[in-house]
Amino acid sequence: MNAISKKQFKQLIKAFDFTNLFNLLGWNYITGQDMVKVGLETFTLQSVAEKRGFRILVCSPDSRGRVPDYSTRMKLDRAVSRLYYEHLIIFRDELNRTQLWQWVMREADKPPQLTETRWYKGQDPELLYQKASGLFFTLDEEENITIVDVTTRVRENFQQNREKVTKKFYEGFKKEHTAFLGFIKGIEYKTSQEWYTSLMLNRLMFCYFIQKKGFLDNNKNYLRDKLKACQQKKGKDKFYSFYRDFLLALFHKGLGSPERSPELIAEFGKIPYLNGGLFDVHQLEKDFPDIQIEDRAFERIFNFFDQYEWHLDTRPSASGREVNPDVIGYIFEKYINDRAQMGAYYTKEDITEYISKSCIIPFLFDETERHYKKAFDAQGWLWTMLKNSGDAYIYPSVKYGIDPDDLWGDLPDDVKEGLDPNQPDLVEKRRCWNRPAPADIALPTEIWREVIERRKRYQEIRDKIAAGEIRNINDFITYNLDIKQFALDIIENCPDPEFILHFYKSLAGDGKKRKPISILDPTCGSGAFLFAALNILEPLYEACLQRMEEFVATAPKGKYDFFEETLVRVNAPQHPNQQYFIFKSIILNNLYGVDIMHEAVEIAKLRLFLKLVSTVQPDYQKPNLGLEPLPDVDFNIRAGNTLIGYTSEKEIEDALGGQLDFDNDLEKIKEKCDVVARTFARYKELQLEYGKDYMDFFQAKAELKQRLEELNDQLNLLLHKQTTDMNYDQWFATHQPFHWLAEFYEIVHERGGFDVIIGNPPYVEYRQVKKRYSIKNYFTENCGNLYAYVIENSTSLLNSYGFIGMIVQLPIVCTDRMIPLQQHMKSNYEINYFTTFDDRPGKLFDGLEHIRATIFVSKKLENNCRVIYTSKYHRWYTEFRSFLFENIVFHKNSYDFPGAIPKIGTNIHEKIFESISHMNSISQFLNNQNKNLIYFHNAPQYWIRATTFVPYFWNERDGQKPSQQIKTLSFSNRDTAVLANAVLNSSLFYIWFLTLSDCRHLNMREVGSFPIELEHIDKIPSQELINLNNKLMESYMRNKSRKSTYYKTTGNVEYDEFYPKLSKPIIDEIDAVLAEHYGFTPEELDFIINYDIKYRMGKELGEEEDEP
Repeated sequence: MNAISKKQFKQLIKAFDFTNLFNLLGWNYITGQDMVKVGLETFTLQSVAEKRGFRILVCSPDSRGRVPDYSTRMKLDRAVSRLYYEHLIIFRDELNRTQLWQWVMREADKPPQLTETRWYKGQDPELLYQKASGLFFTLDEEENITIVDVTTRVRENFQQNREKVTKKFYEGFKKEHTAFLGFIKGIEYKTSQEWYTSLMLNRLMFCYFIQKKGFLDNNKNYLRDKLKACQQKKGKDKFYSFYRDFLLALFHKGLGSPERSPELIAEFGKIPYLNGGLFDVHQLEKDFPDIQIEDRAFERIFNFFDQYEWHLDTRPSASGREVNPDVIGYIFEKYINDRAQMGAYYTKEDITEYISKSCIIPFLFDETERHYKKAFDAQGWLWTMLKNSGDAYIYPSVKYGIDPDDLWGDLPDDVKEGLDPNQPDLVEKRRCWNRPAPADIALPTEIWREVIERRKRYQEIRDKIAAGEIRNINDFITYNLDIKQFALDIIENCPDPEFILHFYKSLAGDGKKRKPISILDPTCGSGAFLFAALNILEPLYEACLQRMEEFVATAPKGKYDFFEETLVRVNAPQHPNQQYFIFKSIILNNLYGVDIMHEAVEIAKLRLFLKLVSTVQPDYQKPNLGLEPLPDVDFNIRAGNTLIGYTSEKEIEDALGGQLDFDNDLEKIKEKCDVVARTFARYKELQLEYGKDYMDFFQAKAELKQRLEELNDQLNLLLHKQTTDMNYDQWFATHQPFHWLAEFYEIVHERGGFDVIIGNPPYVEYRQVKKRYSIKNYFTENCGNLYAYVIENSTSLLNSYGFIGMIVQLPIVCTDRMIPLQQHMKSNYEINYFTTFDDRPGKLFDGLEHIRATIFVSKKLENNCRVIYTSKYHRWYTEFRSFLFENIVFHKNSYDFPGAIPKIGTNIHEKIFESISHMNSISQFLNNQNKNLIYFHNAPQYWIRATTFVPYFWNERDGQKPSQQIKTLSFSNRDTAVLANAVLNSSLFYIWFLTLSDCRHLNMREVGSFPIELEHIDKIPSQELINLNNKLMESYMRNKSRKSTYYKTTGNVEYDEFYPKLSKPIIDEIDAVLAEHYGFTPEELDFIINYDIKYRMGKELGEEEDEP
C-alpha cells in the first residue's frame, strides 16, 4: 500500500516540494548543501531525504536558468557519486516549469546506465507517480532494511529490464527477417540474399532511430508516410516502387550525398547528409543492379517496428517497449548467421569493460610517463593523492558492510573465535564460517568465510595505499582497484598543466610526432569491445578538455598554446557539440577492427554511427540540420581474415627470398604502402576538418580505395604464389586474406604496431576450418584452436610496450596442447594476468554450456623481468554476477607445472603446493599388470569419485560392464591401491585437480603427477587411511542411488550414482591424516577442507545447488 495518494503526489510535484514528498514515502528528513563545480559553473545540490545512506538531492539550474544539459548532468553525477555513492538527483529549472529525475545505475565493470524521467508544468505526472510511489517504505520494513534494499527498490521502479525487451524484440525480428528475405528478387545466391536482407533491415533500423529523433523532415513517422505516399502514386503508375523509386534514392542521393537540388528537397523534405558509408551504393547493389522488393515487405516490417519505441540513448520508460542501439549488436552476436557455430559469442558489457579498462588506462599512464617522468615521481603529487585517498578506489562491493575503524567488531562471537589462525582446533572453530552471512554485511550468496576473506583483502589493500606502496598503474590491476575512477580523478584534480598536456597527447596525439592511442579488436564482431573502448576514452577526453578550459581561463593568452589551439579545434562551429567531436575523434583516430564477416563489420560501424547521432538534437535552422556528417570508417573497420596475410615487411622479404628481385618489387611494395598510409592520414584529417567542398573528401576516399586495392592485389598474388597451388580465385574466396601491413601501414610499420589489442577471438578447432583455409608459419599451430593463432598474430601486431587483453577458453592455462601458446605468452610478455571462470552454477556466456573461460591481460616485454599473476578458479551464483569482476583477487604465481599456468589465487594455496612438490608422485607406484585396481570417474564437477570397487553400470546392448567414463589405476599391492584411493577422494587432491586441469576431465597427467610418497607414510597413518577409505566406500554404497536413462546407441541404461558430499566428514578425516603426513598448519588444513565449500556442498550450506 502506498502512503501517498495520487492527488497528494500531484500537488507536491507541482509545488516542487520534494522534502514533504519523500517524507510521506517513508524516507528520512535531512538537510545540507553540497557545492559542485563543473567547468566554470558551480551548482548547489540540496539534500532533501535519505534512506540507509541512499541520498535524494535537488540540483540548482544552470547559469541560464535551465535544467543542465546531458553532459553536465553526467559530470555532476560523477562528482556526487564520490560524496554519496547511491543517490538520485532531481534537476529543476529556475521558473519551476521542468523537473528531471535522474538515477544512474552503476554495476561492476559496466558503463553507467542513465535513467531519467522528465515532468513539465501542466503535464499529468502519471509516469513519475508510477515510479516514485514505488519508493514507499513502511515502518515494519524500517528495522531490517539496508542500502542494498533501497537501491534495489530504486532500480526496480526506475529501470526497466532492457535485456528482456531486447530478447522480445528479437523473437519478432527473427520472423520478420525470414519474411523480408522472401520478398527479395534479383539476387542470385542465397548467402547474398541473406546479406542484403540484413543490410536493408540495418538501414531501416537506423532510419527508425533517427526519424524518432526528428532528423527526417521532422516527421517521426517519415518512412511509413512516404510508403503511403508512394502507394498513392502507384495507384496512378503501377510500375512505381517504394524500394526502387524512393528508398534507394533516399539512401544514395539523400542520406548518402551532400547535394541538395530543389527536386530532391521536394521529394525527400529536409533530411541530413549522413556520410559514413552506410548509404553508399553497396557492392551487392552494384553486382545485382535489378534487385526488386515488394511494397508488402515494407508494410510488414514497419508494422513490426511501430510496435516499439525507438531511443538513441539508454534511458528506459514505463512502457516496456523501448529499444536502443544495443539491440542491433545483440541480434547480430547472438543470432544472425549463427555466430556461435563459428565460435563467436555475445560478450557482455562487464567482460568488455573489465578487459578494456585494464589495457587502455595502463597504456595511457605508461605512455604519459615515457614523455613526462616528473609527474610519476614516487613522492610527487600523483601518488601522494592516491596515498591520501583512503579507500576511495577500493570497489564498493569490496568494502560493503565494512566499518573501516572496526573491521571485526560486528562479527558474531562464534565467528570471531576462528580469527586466530594458530589454534590447533582451527577447523572446528571455523565450521561456523560456512553459514550464510546476513545481508547487511554480506554480498548476495556470501558465507561468513567469504565475508572475512573480503575484509582481509580490504585491510591489506587499504594499508598498502596508506603506506604509499602502490605507485605504479599496473598495481591497479594487481590489486583490482577502480582504475577508471582514479584516472578521471587524477585528470580532474591535476594541478600540473604539463601532465594534462602529455596525457591528452597520449589520448589524441598532437598531429606531429605523438600519435593517438590505437586500439584494435582483430575479431571485432558487431563491435562490443570497440564500444567498451569508446566508453572508457570518452570521459578521459572530456576531463582533459575541461581541465584545459580551466587552465586557459586563469592564465594570460598564449601561456598554454597547445590548450588554446586544441579548444579552438574542438569548439569549431561545424561540430554540433563537444561530445560529438570527442566521439568522432575517438572513432576516427583511436578505434580499429577487423572481422571475417562483412556483415559484422557493417553492424559495428552502424552502432558507432548511432552513438554519434545520439549526441545531437536536430536544428532545422542550421546547415544539415545541425548534424556534422558522420565519419567514414570504412578503412578503420575492415572485413578480412585476421590470420591470413602479411603483417610485416620481413614477411614480404621472406616471401621474396630466393628470388632475383630484378624489378625491385620489395621497394615498390614499401613505397605503395607508404603512399596508402599518407593517403589514409589525409583522408582522416579531412573528416575532422570538413572544408567547404565535400568533393575533397570524396576524391580522397576514391584515391585511397584505388591505391589500397592495387596494393592488396599485388600482395594477394605474392601470398598465393608463396603458399598454395590452388586456383587463385578459389583461394581468394576461401582465405579472404587481410594484409595488415597494407591496411594499417602507418600503425604497423611506422609506429611498430597497435598500442592496445582487445577482443574475444573465435573458439574454433582448426580442423573445422582447414578445408576452407589453411594457416602457415604459426608457432602455435599444434594448439589446434583459432584463438591461439589470433593471440600469436596479435603479438606481432602489438608494439613493444603495448597491452593485450582477451577472453578465451579455459584450456589456455591448463592443457598440454596449449604448451606452445603458454610458452609464447611467457616469452613475449613482461606481465601476464590470468583469471579463470567456471560455467556452473553461474556462467559468463548466458544460454551456452561448457564455455569455461580465461581472461588474460598482458603487457608486452620491455625488459627481462617476467611476472605471472593468477586468480582462483571462479565459481558464483547468478545473483553475484554484478559483483564478480570487482572481487577478482590476483596472486603473484611462481609455481611451475608443465602444461599449466596453475589457477592459484592466494599465498596459502601456493604454499601448500610448494610444500608437497618435492615428493615422489603417484605415477611411481603404478604398473600395467591390471591388478590391485582402483576406479575413478574421469569427468568430475565438485567431487572426485574414486572407488576400490567397480561402480555398477548396465546397458541394454552390452549388459553389465564398466562405464566408459570409469578409468582404472593398477598398483603392486592392495594396501598401496587403497591408500591411493583415499588420497584421490581427498579435498587436497580435488584442489590439485582444479588448479592444474581443465576442471572437467580428470586425466592421468593430474593423477600420476600428484606428490604423495606413499612408501613414506608412517605405519599408523597408513592404517588409519586404509580404515577411513573402507569407511568411505561403505558410505558411498549406503548413500548411492540406482539411476536409469535411455540412449539411442545402447538402449536402456542403469547405473549407480554416488553422492560424496554426504560423506564429507569422512573425507575431512582423510585430509586431516594427510595434513599430518605433509606437515600442514591448522590454517592450511582449514583451507583444504573448506576449499570451494559453498559450491561443493550446495544446499547443505543453505544455498541452492547446481547438480554435479
